[in-house]
Amino acid sequence: MVDINVAASTFNRLIDYIENIGLDIDAIAAAADVDVARLALLDDDTPLSSIKYSALYRELVKAMQKTNPHIPWGGGLGTESFEMMCYALMGCATLGEALDRAQRFEEMMRPLTGRQLRLEVGTDQASLHYSFDTQNVSALFVPPSWKLASTFDTVTMASGLLVWHAFCGWLTGHSIQATRVEVARPSIGSSYACNMEEMLGCPITFSAAANRIVFPRDTLELRVVQNTASLQPFLDTTVFQLSMIERQPSSAAEAIKQLIGFDFKTGVPSFSEIAHRLHMSESSLRRRLLKEKISYQLIKDEVRCKLAIDCLGDASRKINDIADELGFTEPSSFVRSFRHWTGHTPKAYRQNILKLKTTDAA
Repeated sequence: MVDINVAASTFNRLIDYIENIGLDIDAIAAAADVDVARLALLDDDTPLSSIKYSALYRELVKAMQKTNPHIPWGGGLGTESFEMMCYALMGCATLGEALDRAQRFEEMMRPLTGRQLRLEVGTDQASLHYSFDTQNVSALFVPPSWKLASTFDTVTMASGLLVWHAFCGWLTGHSIQATRVEVARPSIGSSYACNMEEMLGCPITFSAAANRIVFPRDTLELRVVQNTASLQPFLDTTVFQLSMIERQPSSAAEAIKQLIGFDFKTGVPSFSEIAHRLHMSESSLRRRLLKEKISYQLIKDEVRCKLAIDCLGDASRKINDIADELGFTEPSSFVRSFRHWTGHTPKAYRQNILKLKTTDAA
């Protein structure tokens, strides 16, 4: 998994918050395998692991839930209710269907969580409204001693929109192209506004009448490419996963990889099937891939090569079984393809892997 960087100052702001609300920072940091003492010695701009930050945030949310489930930050990211909603969305065919189901789930859970989601669909535009009942938030979560307490309302509403924009991107395999975002709270500074605009890739309006993301209506027709197999890794590192989505441009290749998945026993989807599932014509999809300087064949090869390498690392797996798992009708076809991908036969590649493991162990 390729990591991305988070500044040490971001870690320290979260640690400062944990200490201000009176939770056990040592226990939370230990559960996330984060060294608080070391962090305090680093310069603010020292790059650190986003995966580690995601782990720290998740452990914080677990601890907060034990006190009060009415958690105001990030659209409920990391809470049990957010995870249950994610499970409820698996199996939806399109983003529109997923958002409709999410809307109904959040309405049912609203008395407990304080969150509300509403999808409005117009002729050309659609908008996703997010709101949170700030009146019932425990004083524990916004202590007067916390230096960012004055920004509470704005961050609560804005962070919910940021999470939902990124989550829609994760569901569809690439970042959603919003046309504008409106935050129903005052701005807390130009730096915060610029950061939001950079993440969302569109203009931001504060002190607006609504708290919403606006996007083209046909965005709702995008296919959901995630499933129960890809959900658990997402839930384990949600902050990291959503950060990755927001930092990458809309990519047809990435969406195709998600659709192909890792189960090839029934064969690989045809190009026409992939185009249909992405709600695109074959010619439009070819143009997108040409622009990204890649082909469907190369995408298939990349996915199957990665899976083959992972499987070969397990010495108990028979090469004939790996060939079958990758959808090859004959083991000889797998051997030829793997040699084309890597320059080695599967047997030789495995021997090299085992040799390296033996050397490392010594």
